[in-house]
Amino acid sequence: MTLIQGRAWVYGDNVNTDVIFPGKYTYTLTERADIARHALEDLDPTFAAGVESGDVIVAGRNWGCGSSREQAATCLVYNGVGALVAASFSRIFYRNALNNGLLAIACPAAVAAIVPGEQVAIDLERLVVACGAGEFAFPPLSPAVMGMVEAGGLVEYVKRKLASGA
Repeated sequence: MTLIQGRAWVYGDNVNTDVIFPGKYTYTLTERADIARHALEDLDPTFAAGVESGDVIVAGRNWGCGSSREQAATCLVYNGVGALVAASFSRIFYRNALNNGLLAIACPAAVAAIVPGEQVAIDLERLVVACGAGEFAFPPLSPAVMGMVEAGGLVEYVKRKLASGA
């Protein structure tokens, strides 16, 4: 996986985990399709029905603040979100995203430039987010982060590491 391309879904600052995945469903839904269906329903009722595999969520500061709700990451994975690009992430959400194989990139300059609905490309070899306004560099991702994303999450990453003897 070196290039992620998709349409931009743009949201603002301080979008919390209860808005990403409503807490009222946390202990009642267990099926992937049911969890996916409720992603962002209180913020953007069109998201779950309109998102396509590979689409990119673009967000402001502190995306995923609030409670440590794993479903806030998994509901996006189950909808096929290719990556998140934000000005910043809450620490717990960032870790939950990686644990579930969801690429999360902090790139404030790209966030400021991306227009809702436009095509966005994330080049993991060149470390740039590209949109209509240009290309915006982001810091290198560690081998462990890339390994978790490529494996589909922490559990599969560890299984692969153990199987390879590394």
